[in-house]
Amino acid sequence: MDKTAPTYLARDISWLHFNYRVLQEAMDESVPLYERLKFLAIYSSNLEEFFRVRVSSLRSFKDLKKADRKRLLSVKPKKILKQILELVQWQQQQFGRVFRDEILPALQANDIFLVKPDRLGAEQREFVQKYFDDKVAPLLKRQGANPDDPLPFLENRQLYFILGYGEDQPWEVLNVPSDTLPRFLTIPSNGDGNYLIYLDDVIRLGLSQFVGNPDVAAYSVKVSRDAELYIDDEYSGDLLEKIKASLDEREGGLPTRFLYDQAMPKELLKRIRKTLGLSKYDLIPGSRYHNFNDFFGFPDPTNNPALHDEDWPPLTHPVLDAADSLLTVIREKDHMLHFPYQKYDYVPQVIAEAAQDPDVEKLRITLYRVASKSAVVEGLLKALENGKAVEVFVEAKARFDEASNLYWGEELKKAGAEVRYSFPGIKVHTKLLLIEAKEKEDVAYLGTGNFNEKTARLYADHALLTADKQLTFDVRQVFELLAGRLIIPATKDLLVAPFTLRQKLIKKIEREIKHAQAGKPALIFLKLNSLEERGIIEKLYEASQAGVDIKLIVRGICCLIPGVEGLSERIEIISILDRFLEHARIYHFHNNGKEEWYTASADWMDRNLFRRVEVAMPITDEQVRNDLRKLLEIQWADNSKARIINVEQDNAYRTPENGSPIVRAQQDYYTYLKTK
Repeated sequence: MDKTAPTYLARDISWLHFNYRVLQEAMDESVPLYERLKFLAIYSSNLEEFFRVRVSSLRSFKDLKKADRKRLLSVKPKKILKQILELVQWQQQQFGRVFRDEILPALQANDIFLVKPDRLGAEQREFVQKYFDDKVAPLLKRQGANPDDPLPFLENRQLYFILGYGEDQPWEVLNVPSDTLPRFLTIPSNGDGNYLIYLDDVIRLGLSQFVGNPDVAAYSVKVSRDAELYIDDEYSGDLLEKIKASLDEREGGLPTRFLYDQAMPKELLKRIRKTLGLSKYDLIPGSRYHNFNDFFGFPDPTNNPALHDEDWPPLTHPVLDAADSLLTVIREKDHMLHFPYQKYDYVPQVIAEAAQDPDVEKLRITLYRVASKSAVVEGLLKALENGKAVEVFVEAKARFDEASNLYWGEELKKAGAEVRYSFPGIKVHTKLLLIEAKEKEDVAYLGTGNFNEKTARLYADHALLTADKQLTFDVRQVFELLAGRLIIPATKDLLVAPFTLRQKLIKKIEREIKHAQAGKPALIFLKLNSLEERGIIEKLYEASQAGVDIKLIVRGICCLIPGVEGLSERIEIISILDRFLEHARIYHFHNNGKEEWYTASADWMDRNLFRRVEVAMPITDEQVRNDLRKLLEIQWADNSKARIINVEQDNAYRTPENGSPIVRAQQDYYTYLKTK
């Protein structure tokens, strides 16, 4: 092995490579046009969150004293920030090229024209001017940047124009009210196509008259602000009240990215930077338009099905759908739901049934990200109405979902539920439901994804429904921990972080190493969102060197570098991106033929293994195992949407070999569940 070769990829650089895989979907001409637009929006939204969360953290690390940085950090923040900005700038260039040279011409080929003001006819200009006067102008607010004016404040993620009036002239900030008005305006045509215009350009058209100066120039800008809630949650005080107080403050966090139209004169940019107190690390050159997140709502005036994904309606579960009582069939045998391929309806249905069942005494649940309209919570409220005890643990620190979680927590508490909120210094990320009965077996739900009807249509997750006595006992132990009645949960079958999960995973890897050293078959097959924890990566390197075959399907961050001679030759990694977000975690250990299968809420990251309450659940039912085995087989064979993760980090697609069939994992697994 080359001792100078890197053995880990920096977490944030790996994440940017993942986001580039999202951008690749927008580049793929086989993807329907409006789905390509959607992937541009996802890329943009992801990058926004990255700057708000990760870059803000690196910026704060950069301010540590040098001795503290060396002691606390394995990376040099300044060096990583420089790499981030270089990689983002290159990706943004690719983004712009795809949009200008591929997406816009493809829209035009389908008679959809996103036009600029200079392409409008007289009647269209009159229509846009009237819309500006009636709808837009009343919402516009100018902020001066003169010495006597208050310092302009740019709200997080909002669009603005910097108004320039010439060299050495005062400049102003003007809001673009896309938070109130649609970002795209449909304008009339004479039947020769469908015309839309940016709200930005509607403002540009009426701007000189609005400000009373024909020489005004408008340059689009957007600020991303630090999204961290600095609540000092490990110290004294009411954590819930601190979170509530911090939510409004988040929107006023320090800038982490100042995205600006690179057509802006350098002299003007210099003055803006000085006035707003921006550093060189904040400045990200962009194009004439920002906030591509708005393309999630880009209108399709043609209603052409060919421009969108084929509909895959969620499938029924053959046993659960035919059941008169979900609780009865779950008590007879384990079942697993596979979202979004199968309907999520069974989850609120089982809660609703428990709410009506006279034998049910209590429901316990963990809520991490709750839908704004939640049938799950409605079922819990009905249980309370019917006299059941309901115990809820709400993770109030689920980033960007704090307000929704607090709302539902308060609604449940008002209805009589026993509601507990976040622990100091740790997040509760596990997804558990326990239905406790007097005379019959308890029933548990153990999931890899949130109790959220909306994301269950987009995220690929698995949920185990079981009445297994050991598992329901173990789940109760976790809830007793969350209630503060236990310090350490005494679970036998569940692997629980931050207590036993990492330790037992290490032992399972070491067992595969011993099998390989004894000349026996040895295999580890993992499906994860992220792989980052160094100790466990070291153990996987050790396993590879011992002769263990390791297959990894990693959607996002992957700090392990595969295929390095003398280090990771037996490790192969792919990443799959397609219409659904791969969110599930599956762990498979060969164990010399005595196979072990787990699904889990936990990725193999430092945060999941040490600073979160997570659960990995054993899968023992043979039919459920076969469904998971089939999923991994199909995904490993994918030669349409799978990218190879390698030393070069070039995100090369895995392509079909001569004569081999085309495999698109998500489509093929949908077909498998539909026909089995």
